[in-house]
Amino acid sequence: MRFPFTKHGWRELLLATVFCAALGAVAASSFWPAAVLPALLWVYCLAFFRDPVRVAPATDSLLAVADGRVTDITPADPDILGEPATRVGVFMGLLSVHINRSPQAGRVLSITHKPGGYADARRNDAWATNESASVDMQVGSGQQAYRLQVRQIAGFVARRIVTDLAVGQELRAGQVIGMIKFGSRAELIVPDRVIGRLAVSVGQYVYAGQTVLVEPKRPEKP
Repeated sequence: MRFPFTKHGWRELLLATVFCAALGAVAASSFWPAAVLPALLWVYCLAFFRDPVRVAPATDSLLAVADGRVTDITPADPDILGEPATRVGVFMGLLSVHINRSPQAGRVLSITHKPGGYADARRNDAWATNESASVDMQVGSGQQAYRLQVRQIAGFVARRIVTDLAVGQELRAGQVIGMIKFGSRAELIVPDRVIGRLAVSVGQYVYAGQTVLVEPKRPEKP
């Protein structure tokens, strides 16, 4: 049976269990209703590291890479992919599932970690100042192949980015690629030439590996 928590949270869950149990015992010995607070904290830690089963839809569309609210849809720096591109930013709140997933089947071309600060990740320029990890992927094959980028960005509360990938690794659509711990932002950067339709709007809540972000252009019929 699949355990419903991510492997990337075992250390934190163990520490939270020990800490909350000790704090709860002290609180209960003096004023038992106070033990509710460490119990709630422990439940929150369990919820934060949850890893729900997700089955990606059978589609060639690009799926959300994170659970959260779409904060911005803006032109991306063309130097990122070597051509004009669009960036879709998703902010993960403290109650969101923080597992990140591949937007589509593809191959990992590179993984780049950039050190930085921890400003509010809801800002659409957080990528320029905050710690981040960028994953370049090749999607499709032959003349239909293109490159995209998934970017994990630390936030004001987040202090650790986990990217559980290797260069050359083949990914399935919706496959877990890592997580960002305790509130953060993820971005999908897609070449404009492959975008048929943006399927989401700013303010919409999306689900990693489930919600379609971008529908690709379809070949014109002869």
